[in-house]
Amino acid sequence: MYSSHAERRRQLLSSIGNSLAVLPTAPQQLRNADTHHPYRADSYFLYLTGFHEPEAVLVLDGVRGKSVLFCRDKDAQRELWEGFCFGPQAAAEVFGFDEAYSLSELETRLCDWLPASEQLWWPLGRNNTFDQQVYGWLHSVRQQVRQGEQPPACYGDIYALLDEMRVVKDAQEIALLRRAGQISAAGHVQAMRSTRPGQYEYEVEAELLHSFVRQGARYPAYESIVAGGDNACTLHYCANNACLRDGDLLLIDAGCEWEGYAGDISRTFPVNGRFSGPQRDLYQIVLAAQLAAIATIKPGALWHEPGDAALQVLVQGMLDLKLLHGSVQGVIDSGAYRQFYMHGVGHFIGLDVHDVGARKLAGQWRRLQAGMCTTVEPGLYIHPDDKVPTAFHHIGIRIEDDVLVTANGNEVYTADVPKEIADIEALMAEGRQDAKP
Repeated sequence: MYSSHAERRRQLLSSIGNSLAVLPTAPQQLRNADTHHPYRADSYFLYLTGFHEPEAVLVLDGVRGKSVLFCRDKDAQRELWEGFCFGPQAAAEVFGFDEAYSLSELETRLCDWLPASEQLWWPLGRNNTFDQQVYGWLHSVRQQVRQGEQPPACYGDIYALLDEMRVVKDAQEIALLRRAGQISAAGHVQAMRSTRPGQYEYEVEAELLHSFVRQGARYPAYESIVAGGDNACTLHYCANNACLRDGDLLLIDAGCEWEGYAGDISRTFPVNGRFSGPQRDLYQIVLAAQLAAIATIKPGALWHEPGDAALQVLVQGMLDLKLLHGSVQGVIDSGAYRQFYMHGVGHFIGLDVHDVGARKLAGQWRRLQAGMCTTVEPGLYIHPDDKVPTAFHHIGIRIEDDVLVTANGNEVYTADVPKEIADIEALMAEGRQDAKP
């Protein structure tokens, strides 16, 4: 099961040569008093290990060509209170590390290994507490200069190496992302089927979360946005406490986390199950923009091409509906469209919802490759304005899917949620019919 993680470690070992890389997992965080937030391991650490327990450090020793885990000891008394813990021996066997030791041995062993290393890699400058710990190890080695020991003279940020590795997903990651997409999609379908005027946004959020957990995804990948009416015009609205009104649209932006990998889907639909004329007009523009963007996604396409395709459609729609005036190119050049569309069309997705990966390399737009995963999420957000027809006021629409770049094009792996108007209205009518006694 963890062969992919072992292969990633081998790849990184090969790239660092006769150097040492040290990567801690995330610390536990207090929520309040003695209560912790639900624990989530560091994404980089998960990528290389698959190990979900806190208080762990991965060391890649390029000199010896070994991957080493330092983790909590097996402790029956602690397990009585906190549950199962692998301990070093079992962790090495299950996760495929060459060696594993108690976390209490980390400093001693690192100080033994550092003098033979040409360079030290760690998340440099990302965590002040861990930086100070590393500086302490280096200082300890410097104290042994008269004994002939010397610490590495060169340092590097391990995230810089891992970011590029994480951009293109391997087969195991793609399978996990697909599953996250399927579970997320089922949650959106359930929310769409169950929404009624008079409900509160948090009731719909509860339907989403219930669906996620029933399928084994304990946590959302990010705080869910369930935004009715004018709330949908706030991009990251998450109060989710307003009453849903007959005649309004509801925008949901939500996804589950599955084995560390994120789903991220947005749908917008009428609270009462039927789009009004103005809602329909705006929605069709956003949908056409999303489809135009997805059509450009294939190996070799430049990162900005989906965004450019979506923007052309959105701006033409703004002009057609008299939201703006002028020419398509003129509106794009002036940036006037940002009154109604103020974000990009998408982002990489993986272990993080907004996943790592530079969009430009050496100043040039990155080309898409098979195995990359990105969201496509154009939108329109119409705040009241004297120059805007009142029929469009307070309408916010976003349509988002997760897309895998394949060898021959792309795969929309969150397509199980309807987004055509007729399909949405049919699903909502079906949900109302099923709910009748």
